[in-house]
Amino acid sequence: MGYELKKHNVTVVSLYPGIVGTESVLMGKEFLDLANAESPEFVGRTVAALAKDESLHDKSGGILKTYQWAVEYGFTDIDGKVPSPCDIDSSLICHA
Repeated sequence: MGYELKKHNVTVVSLYPGIVGTESVLMGKEFLDLANAESPEFVGRTVAALAKDESLHDKSGGILKTYQWAVEYGFTDIDGKVPSPCDIDSSLICHA
């Protein structure tokens, strides 16, 4: 969709957060390691930062990982941290 709509000056991106500490996720906290969880606000901060990016259209069609944009744009989660990479493409080990 990003490729098809780019020529019409429509930007399409997909955000890829890590585990997000929603109410439902927090209900299972005894079974989950939430040390590296992102808050819902962190995802919102990513959206706000992307909305201000004048070159966002150049990223159209991409999958944007929230932790990468926090590093690039210089924002943190509500606890002051940036969650560690925790995906198959990362060469880093997922830890808090």
